[in-house]
Amino acid sequence: MKSWASSIFSKKPVGAGEMTLTTHSTEKKMVRVVAVSENTKPMTVSHEKQPLIILKKLAPIRDLTDEDIEQIEQSILQYAANSIIFTLHEQSEHVYYLLKGEVELQSNGGASYTVTEGSTLAHLPLNSGKVCGATAITTMPCLILSIPVTAVRWWVNKSRTRYPQQNNLLEIIDIDRPKEIPDTPFFNNFFQACKENKLNLPVLPQVAIKLRKAMQHDISINNVIKIIEVDVSIVAKLIQVANSALYAPTTPIKNCHDAVTRLGLETTRKLVMGISVKQLFHSKSPQLMAQMQDLWKKSLLVSSLSFVLARESGQVNPEDALLAGLICDIGAISLIHFAEQHPDGSPNLRDVESIMPYLNSAVGALVLYKFDFPRDITEIPKYAEDWYYESDGDTLTLIDVVILAKLHSYFGTTHAKDLPYINSIPAYAKLKNGKLNSDFSLAILAKAHQRIDDVMRLFS
Repeated sequence: MKSWASSIFSKKPVGAGEMTLTTHSTEKKMVRVVAVSENTKPMTVSHEKQPLIILKKLAPIRDLTDEDIEQIEQSILQYAANSIIFTLHEQSEHVYYLLKGEVELQSNGGASYTVTEGSTLAHLPLNSGKVCGATAITTMPCLILSIPVTAVRWWVNKSRTRYPQQNNLLEIIDIDRPKEIPDTPFFNNFFQACKENKLNLPVLPQVAIKLRKAMQHDISINNVIKIIEVDVSIVAKLIQVANSALYAPTTPIKNCHDAVTRLGLETTRKLVMGISVKQLFHSKSPQLMAQMQDLWKKSLLVSSLSFVLARESGQVNPEDALLAGLICDIGAISLIHFAEQHPDGSPNLRDVESIMPYLNSAVGALVLYKFDFPRDITEIPKYAEDWYYESDGDTLTLIDVVILAKLHSYFGTTHAKDLPYINSIPAYAKLKNGKLNSDFSLAILAKAHQRIDDVMRLFS
């Protein structure tokens, strides 16, 4: 588990009235800050609009149409070196991007991160959401693009309307085809099958389906046990989970009745569903099965991280988070199954892997709807990698937890260079009381790797 826990922050000792900043070179810079709690007024403010070619590089602005981008109100702020653009925990009505210069982001515990003009991180916002997750300090003269936070919220709302949440299946399957999907006969047929509700998907085990329907009404433990005991493999896994360190057993569990009693009905239902989901990741083709297994391992890591994050935060049910993490990439299995059923003209594995991130958002909700998952779960694939998604209210939500877990799952991978700074995303700002700060991202999750290993082993 060392790879995802590898450090993305550079920690330096902090003295009174000064911060040690790290640049992309090995050189260290000492920047003296007189009043960290007060923002610096920009030297100049210009409302001249930036060329479209520049704005189209910035996330999430780049996903808007050219016409929409032209409507965004823009301000160009000029700062001298050692200026404070915004401070940690500050309420902000603007989103800032670095155009020229270099900015150091300082979070809790002295952790720091540098954004330099022209880098990948410079294409991402320095902050987003209602609350700033770090203090931004210029290390040299800088030009900063400022846009109203309402523009980003409008983009999020617009993306939500692309995937409506109505219970009408006809609304849900009227999905947009992502522009990144190749225009080939295979993908054309695939999306046509989606729109006509003709995807031939694997089915969940009958135990999971019967249990979910039964628990929509009052049901006793004995009736739950009668449903579960039909599937010996699920019973064995449930007993194993009940005996695991995750639920701090005092005495060993040996039968289904004791397992359900210890876990409780609602937790049992969610765990049975999670155990059943694994059976969806299957293919008769050896090559496609390898792709399925890789997808399952990645989903399992996100699920385990979600479980631990939810437990540590105390704001989201851990079993909900575990299930949400397992299904966040479920849209991809529909493509693999379609490739198995239509081998002629199917893409190679590399092409399949490259388009999966775009496919999950477009198709994942449809797959979960067909499996009759509840609405809060069907939303997960749409937003799992929408780093700038901002949920309503000030409380951490299930989607927020999965977004954070998904971000952590990429730490230490080649994909990490394209990730936003964790303190800049709205989900991070909802972590309460500093319990889950940037140090948590590294130290606490690394410390909890045994628990994550336990979750992955139980569901592997």
